[in-house]
Amino acid sequence: MASGLLALLDDISALVKVSAASLDDVPTQVAKTTGKVSGIVIDDTAVTPKYVVGLDPSRELSIIWQIAKKSLINKLLILSPAALLLGFFAPWAIQPILMLGGAYLCFEGYEKVHSMFSHHSEEHQENEEMKVITPEELEKERVTSAVRTDIILSAEIMAIAYSQVATSPLVNQIIVMLAVAVFITAAVYGFVGLIVKADDFGVHLAKGNNNATVQNIGRGIVRFMPKFLKILGYVGTAAMLWVGFEIITHGVPFLHHLLENIEHALAGAPILAWLAVVLICLVGGLMLGFIIEKIVVLVRKVFKKQPQEV
Repeated sequence: MASGLLALLDDISALVKVSAASLDDVPTQVAKTTGKVSGIVIDDTAVTPKYVVGLDPSRELSIIWQIAKKSLINKLLILSPAALLLGFFAPWAIQPILMLGGAYLCFEGYEKVHSMFSHHSEEHQENEEMKVITPEELEKERVTSAVRTDIILSAEIMAIAYSQVATSPLVNQIIVMLAVAVFITAAVYGFVGLIVKADDFGVHLAKGNNNATVQNIGRGIVRFMPKFLKILGYVGTAAMLWVGFEIITHGVPFLHHLLENIEHALAGAPILAWLAVVLICLVGGLMLGFIIEKIVVLVRKVFKKQPQEV
């Protein structure tokens, strides 16, 4: 009896050691996953500040908190369980979902590039924003729009996160997925909060009761923030195209091998190799986005014509 109990304790001890060793890999897996989704994180960070532009400055942080809270709930209660269930029951579906999300990112990236060079698109956007609604309605509309965009990017983040831990034990998968969800949401919306309040901080420093040096710093922050937001928008668009097309390449063998061959050919110049891959992904993302945009326009025309024919 005693020997049986000792054997059981030995088994439990061995299991605990294996579990502990397995859990030691969690921080590494979280860091690796975060690096994989960095492009989408940059895009999410670059996109979100626009949703508080033109609203009451005193409501900016509240609006960001609303978006962040819904983003975290979506990641924790919907997207993470969905990824785990798909990985268990239909692992073959993960890659197509990733590619679908990558295609969407390319489409959105192309739309942003197109709008930068299209005066008509700017006029159309201005006309849409001239709708007469109350501040409360505008705030609700902005939050809804932001959450809609975020859930697509979040779905891509969680799908990539799962793909990185698909072969790990279930406990590791759950912990890594939850850790990534919390860390990325906090990082994105914490940084967005700093961005949108930076100009207020600059105005505070520029007040007359501060010394001349502090006032100059404050004025510099106020002047710099619009430029910074514009640059951040460009970076976000580039990241969207780059990451979107790179995700696509993982599901298309000849494209994946092409990028690998380029990296191997330029192995002696890693920076040049990275730039070459990024450039190819940017061009490829633009081309794919262009094709998808034309398909979307064609489909919309078809569906608009159908009611008239009936």
